[in-house]
Amino acid sequence: MLSQRRGRGVPSEYMKLTPHGQSFFLFAKYYQCVRALERALSHERLSTYLAAAHGDHAAALRLYVWNTEVSAALYGPLQALEIVVRNAFHRELAAVYGAAWYDNPQVPLTPFARARVADAKDALRRAGRPLDPGRIVAELSFGFWERLLTHGPPGKLNYEMALWRPALHRAFPNSRRRRVDVHKPIPTLRDLRNRIAHHEPIFGRPLAAEYQTILEVTGWICADTRAWVVHHSTVPTVLATCP
Repeated sequence: MLSQRRGRGVPSEYMKLTPHGQSFFLFAKYYQCVRALERALSHERLSTYLAAAHGDHAAALRLYVWNTEVSAALYGPLQALEIVVRNAFHRELAAVYGAAWYDNPQVPLTPFARARVADAKDALRRAGRPLDPGRIVAELSFGFWERLLTHGPPGKLNYEMALWRPALHRAFPNSRRRRVDVHKPIPTLRDLRNRIAHHEPIFGRPLAAEYQTILEVTGWICADTRAWVVHHSTVPTVLATCP
């Protein structure tokens, strides 16, 4: 009776063995494992999952595992998006302002953006690598590129006039959208990318819709890359297994 009374939430395979001692042994080992995982992962980290599972510790751990699986599945499409964005932006800006466009005084980068470029150069110096444009571009974060689609600094040479109209609109050959409309979905995708990178819960987000947005924005830049992402993606399969 003890194993049945305390066995709520224990997978059925642990409760089917009829000899009471053996059944209780498996029950005890199972909860020993659950408690060990809670200590290792921390109560603070698991609290969000426990709340979603209504206090069921076993269900919370299953949700934690699924959150890891869907994060891994989304990493590939997000990686493709980030790479095609930065490469397309670099290509079009370099065509107008030169390969080292980030150092061109005609490009009105905000102080924040200039600081990120300086950080990228410092990181390369510390690593003993040359400060060539390709390496500097690769060091810049998704947030850097996303902010180039904002209005930018106030004044005549804002990002709309200095970046979007002469260069960045060409990075989206499959879209006729305005700068503000192209920018609109990207902060959400950047936030999703950052939460995955920092191992945060994402199970409560509209992941199916966000996955479609990743594909849509990727397709604005390169339809072939979008098709390649779809072909290799496991996101729909993993989404269908949400516990």
